[in-house]
Amino acid sequence: MGKFEIKTDKAGKFRFNLKAGNGQVILSSQGYSSKDACENGIESVKKHSQDDKYFERNKAKDGSPFFNLKASNGQVIGNSEMYSSDSAMENGVASVKKNAPDASVEEV
Repeated sequence: MGKFEIKTDKAGKFRFNLKAGNGQVILSSQGYSSKDACENGIESVKKHSQDDKYFERNKAKDGSPFFNLKASNGQVIGNSEMYSSDSAMENGVASVKKNAPDASVEEV
């Protein structure tokens, strides 16, 4: 089962990672100014991850595929790692859809 891990970065911002059951990070957040805002971001991921229209598939300058998960207002709430292929990226999207809704939340 997946889990969200909340951590504080060097600048004092709160960030979360969504990890799959195997411990691999499948989605990372921006920095939030408060823990409450970070937790709201997690709730937004849980909600929006179930509708494919909120996944924006992209290519980096080097051609590596990646995706962003957006909220209904268009704001990016999480982004993926760079993948080696489109099919690997689609596996990442599927993993977020599978793991996010019931993922636990831990502070590390």
